[in-house]
Amino acid sequence: MTQTTDENEQRARAIKFFCQPCEFIKGVVNIDGLPDDDRVEVAFAGRSNVGKSSLINALLGRKSIARTSNTPGRTREINFFTLGEKVDERVYVVDMPGYGYARASKSLVEGWNQLIHQYLRGRATLSRVFLLIDARHGLKPNDIEIMEMLDEAAVSYQIVLTKLDKLKKAEQEKIVPEVTKLLTKHPASYPEVIGTSSVKNTGLDDLKLAVFGLL
Repeated sequence: MTQTTDENEQRARAIKFFCQPCEFIKGVVNIDGLPDDDRVEVAFAGRSNVGKSSLINALLGRKSIARTSNTPGRTREINFFTLGEKVDERVYVVDMPGYGYARASKSLVEGWNQLIHQYLRGRATLSRVFLLIDARHGLKPNDIEIMEMLDEAAVSYQIVLTKLDKLKKAEQEKIVPEVTKLLTKHPASYPEVIGTSSVKNTGLDDLKLAVFGLL
């Protein structure tokens, strides 16, 4: 599809927006520690081994602003970053704890999940949750559980496929429409699925445009 001049300009503005300073604000371990809800917020959620930190680093053009680890489940708090120089255009980029990591203790997993649910249900300035799904595996039962909770709470969310580079081209072309079809059953989901690779930088401009469109 040929892009119009307006679409190209909007994409260019989105890319420029993500070139602005970005800094870590705080890590939150309980709901009482959330920063003031004084700006647009976008959150990134997903299974603990989905490549969330790598994608956030690639999106923000930094090497290690979001911590990465060979051990899934390292992010145990809700991490807030602020992006943008102008006060009225700043946005919170929120890195959420990964869910579904079986090796963590049961009590720890329950604590993480409770924090995730409290945040997602009660944050008024949360404009959209970008729910990351490993393209190699598709939607898992705990992904569906999060989606159903977001549906019930009427929190807008959008599926972002990660690790697209791990699939052959034919598989890449197949997974996006498969996931898109499943979204028809979920009323709070945004209908467009974004395929990404933090290694190849695939889809990052589309993701930037999606975030920028919420400001």
